[in-house]
Amino acid sequence: MTERVLLTGCGDLGRRVAQGLLARGDQVWALRRHPPEHDASGIQWLRGDLSQPDSLPALPAGINRLVHTPAPDGRNEAAYRAVFSDGLRHVLDALEHSSLRRVVLISSSAVYGNHAGEWVNEDTPAQPASFNGRVLLETEQWLATQTLSSASLRLAGIYGPGRLQWLERLRAGQVSAPLEPPHWANRIHIDDAAAAVLHLLHLPAVLPVYLGCDDTPLPLHELYAHLAALINAAPPPVGPAPAGVGSKKLSNARLRASGLQLQWPDARSGYAALLAA
Repeated sequence: MTERVLLTGCGDLGRRVAQGLLARGDQVWALRRHPPEHDASGIQWLRGDLSQPDSLPALPAGINRLVHTPAPDGRNEAAYRAVFSDGLRHVLDALEHSSLRRVVLISSSAVYGNHAGEWVNEDTPAQPASFNGRVLLETEQWLATQTLSSASLRLAGIYGPGRLQWLERLRAGQVSAPLEPPHWANRIHIDDAAAAVLHLLHLPAVLPVYLGCDDTPLPLHELYAHLAALINAAPPPVGPAPAGVGSKKLSNARLRASGLQLQWPDARSGYAALLAA
């Protein structure tokens, strides 16, 4: 059966989700502040600003599934709140609910804060240390109170094509990582992130929250050393971990148990394939 799907915000991840939907034969609309002028992908673009409900166009009737994946236009709390918590309310207010069967919110593991290298899953208390985590957690909690089938996908750090610029900093010796205690890093390939969104959109029944990460949390110094070897660079120096990124090992057991198969369960092989390409 052909679905009618709306993506609110449609960047790199959203486009990959859209292509998966189109490949299924679904109809796909995508709402952005600045949609592309020429696009032969099959996505039907809509122009509007989630933070300004008066700017929203008439949304298509009969939307079955909604993916909320906006991009804030600034790195501050007001910008995040405008498109996540306020923006989700605005689009749901503008949508007809009678046909809406699933909402997927793209959230982040930033909702957890720092857990001193311990394992974290969906039942771990969220204690965001920064404004973005707080806004995302508030948005998740609000969505869970609505009379809609919904899931929030808390993504780890995304990597993939076009997301390798920081390797130049690694080559230049401009990144560091602690040895003791290790700082645990969590990643997910963008293709697996898109597959997780598609999976949750069509799963018969969902839980309110899922962690989106690969199978293999890695000490940051091990990940950096592996990548340095792939690009023939010196291992990174010992130093502080990235500011504002808590150390924790994320578990994807719930997502795996729901039936999702990952193409890249270990970021080391995922990065190697990207660099080889």
